[in-house]
Amino acid sequence: MSPADWASKDFYQVLGVSKAATADDIKKAYRKLARANHPDSRPGDTAAEERFKSISEAYSVLSDPDKRKEYDEQRTLFGSGRFRPPRPGQQGGYDFSDLFAGQAGGGSFSDLFGGVFGGGTRTRSTQARRGQDVESETSLTFDQALEGLTVALQLSSDAACRACSGTGARAGTLPHVCPNCEGSGMQTSSQGGVFAMTEPCRECLGRGLVVDDPCPVCHGSGRGVSTRTIQARIPAGVKDGQRIRLRGKGAPGERGGPPGDLYVTVHVAPHPIFGRKGDNLTITVPVRFDEAALGADIAVPTLAGGTVTLKVPPGTPNGRTFRVKGRGAPRRDGTKGDLLVTVEVETPTSLDEASRAAVEAFRAASNGHDPRAGLLRGARSHG
Repeated sequence: MSPADWASKDFYQVLGVSKAATADDIKKAYRKLARANHPDSRPGDTAAEERFKSISEAYSVLSDPDKRKEYDEQRTLFGSGRFRPPRPGQQGGYDFSDLFAGQAGGGSFSDLFGGVFGGGTRTRSTQARRGQDVESETSLTFDQALEGLTVALQLSSDAACRACSGTGARAGTLPHVCPNCEGSGMQTSSQGGVFAMTEPCRECLGRGLVVDDPCPVCHGSGRGVSTRTIQARIPAGVKDGQRIRLRGKGAPGERGGPPGDLYVTVHVAPHPIFGRKGDNLTITVPVRFDEAALGADIAVPTLAGGTVTLKVPPGTPNGRTFRVKGRGAPRRDGTKGDLLVTVEVETPTSLDEASRAAVEAFRAASNGHDPRAGLLRGARSHG
């Protein structure tokens, strides 16, 4: 993207964040807007597709610290009026030395327009550019998240229009340098004869080029959306909301540059029986009063199928948690977490005659024991 293009676009406004926004603020804003305007969620909505392109373009710049710094510098440069009209006797129009002075990687007028005309006498820029990072999402079941799997993801990223190779002109034609700004993409207007304001050229909208016969596919913008399907491996043990980085799976690089990375946010559906706490699985198992009081061996289901036998010792209180080793979620080192089993003493809601007689016999055998006596004494002592 040329400096003139950057000067004509407010990426902070596109994402709805302030210039002082943190990296997390930018990421959150992008995810919200990308989800709402993604072509997969709004098929056939060309307006949403255009918004998605603008959102992706803005995020590709503001999410990269180096690109963001360069963007902020370019915006400041163009807004400061350093593009000046030619002085008397000056040849060649505007002085581009100010524009490229001190920029990382250098640059020149030929770099600004290199490659647009597909050859000719202009020097093409040979500087490789890394491809954009791409964001995507996928939804998994609880079991799939623990086992890991390969999913097919349809990705959309900004790219040069294939129909016109990025020129913005209909096939067989070429754009020409804007006569109003002489290719700079900027124009200077006088404010009352005292102040001069530099702004994007109104004729070419900051591109520096004018298209007489626009490409019917991109309507003269020179940009398009590249859509492709890839197979992405989701590792075993992934957590809900986790963001996975897949190196080299993002947008292709330009002029031989490396591809960007793909970031996949995983959404995991809850399980009706099992829960998760870090690398451990959790489950609540009901036990009868007599099992908790006298002790028992109970069968506990596992996520992999089958059961394990848990020994409940006599006098187990309600809510006690037991640990079953190695029955939890997979870890990166190949080991597994544990299964945390919480017992819940079941209170019968109705008793038959025999059961009631047994409970009444137990009450009589308790010899009037009051489990709340200590509680009452403690409350009175502080009264």
